[in-house]
Amino acid sequence: MAVSIKDGSLYNINRSALSTPALNNLYQVDLSLETVGLGAVFTEDDTRLKDFLLGVSPTLSNDYISRNIGISCFEASLPTSSLATAEVKDNFQGINQQFAHTRFYVDASFSFYVDKDYRVLKVFEGWMNYISGGALQDENDQAFFRRMRYPETYKCDNLYISKFDKNLTKKITYQFKNAFPKAIQSIPVTYGQAEVLRVTVTFAYDRYILKQ
Repeated sequence: MAVSIKDGSLYNINRSALSTPALNNLYQVDLSLETVGLGAVFTEDDTRLKDFLLGVSPTLSNDYISRNIGISCFEASLPTSSLATAEVKDNFQGINQQFAHTRFYVDASFSFYVDKDYRVLKVFEGWMNYISGGALQDENDQAFFRRMRYPETYKCDNLYISKFDKNLTKKITYQFKNAFPKAIQSIPVTYGQAEVLRVTVTFAYDRYILKQ
């Protein structure tokens, strides 16, 4: 059946579909490390991520680790995904078909303002150090080595990004499942005009859930 071409005059277009676009500067990032590793088994000499971070610096507090990290996020990306496909030939003569077999999730990047106590840097450097075994031994030891932890001890389910409108009546929220910092991008410092120090952290995750 042929698709008819709609009359394009402004009088016949539903204006509400065009008059209220979503804006890209209304969002909120929430990150809590309070429950990371709760179900994991630790030895007597080991510790959970939250307790390890509290020992990194006296400027890191329970309140900051539990709910305030996301406040300093000034730029983020809504997560996206793609489907990997396999090509099938010869089912129909002269026609190639594709079928999806795996869904890939693109790494998410979050950019943060660094406060004067450098708490953002301490959290993410500490988190990555924890993942790579820094909490298990003395880093000043000449025989220091890296031993990666089990995923259940460092992956986080409490990373959210919410996109909303001015009236807070409509929003969508993405929850990242099993997220952890994969990379901290280089942070340039330079003489000249002073600017706010910023850091961008790339997160890997298993999947995300879109909530409305």
